[in-house]
Amino acid sequence: MDPRLRGDDEREKSCLSAKRFPRTPQATMASSHPMTQASPLLPPADWRDFLALTKPRVLTLVVFTGLCGMLAAPVPIHPVLGFTAILCIALGAGAAGTLNQWYEADLDALMKRTAGRPLPAGRMEKQSALHFGVGLGAFSVILMGLALNYAAAAILAVSILFYVLIYTVWLKRRTPQNIVIGGAAGAFPPLIGWAAATGEVAALPVLLFMFVFLWTPPHFWALALFVKTDYANAGVPMLPVVAGEKVTRRQIGLYTIPMALAAVAPWPLGLTGVIYGLVSLAMTAWFGWLALRVATRTTGADDAMLPEKALFKYSILYLFVVFGALVVDRWVA
Repeated sequence: MDPRLRGDDEREKSCLSAKRFPRTPQATMASSHPMTQASPLLPPADWRDFLALTKPRVLTLVVFTGLCGMLAAPVPIHPVLGFTAILCIALGAGAAGTLNQWYEADLDALMKRTAGRPLPAGRMEKQSALHFGVGLGAFSVILMGLALNYAAAAILAVSILFYVLIYTVWLKRRTPQNIVIGGAAGAFPPLIGWAAATGEVAALPVLLFMFVFLWTPPHFWALALFVKTDYANAGVPMLPVVAGEKVTRRQIGLYTIPMALAAVAPWPLGLTGVIYGLVSLAMTAWFGWLALRVATRTTGADDAMLPEKALFKYSILYLFVVFGALVVDRWVA
């Protein structure tokens, strides 16, 4: 048969097949959605996509609190070992963030704030993210154990597993208290840094752990108040979605009280000096004022949620300054 005739015949069969089995709009949308494309169609992931999986902004705060915990320890640490410890903390936190995004890719696709991440945007296969996260986590724990000590490695492993299994898998989609319990994952770095230098845990790093643990709910709920629509659309039971703004504001105010006590406690207990004491008092007082504004705000006017945004932004600066004062206090003393 003439090849041209064979080509015409094949096109005719294709047209007949299309008429018998028309492509529905749903099918067209499903095939074009990045999360449902066949893996061979995905382009190779860029290094920036792998970096984005580690949540660099969160990573900065985690590394800083871990570094301060290590520098505040009474035992000096060799610079090479200190760098290795901080590297392990960064890799471990990056692993937790990666596995969080791997598990929550479906939720991220439903929220404007996270839809541009590598997995929901279709720039990477989920299997690649899984392998990357597991590899980072395993390497960080093994390196910490071999280069520093097994106590620091054990706490690092617990922090990764807590964030992935307890917070991400168990709590995030089930309870509005997810961030309260899950916040413990972000409170481990000072303990890890201290243990890396000393090989043990003491009263001061435990207080630092409690400080960050109690800081997390008001910090995160302030954010949740002005992105609650995202969480509602994704079906995530964050406190503003489930209990409403009024309850969330009250909880922010209530959690600020024990947080303030934990922040200032190292000074009267004799674990730090006057520099830390004065800085923590001043910074915590301003945090309390902002939290009070949020807690007592009753209007629902469209004013861009200014008190909530102010508290959220300040809460990040607050943690950096208080932990920085801890290191300065220890070095000056």
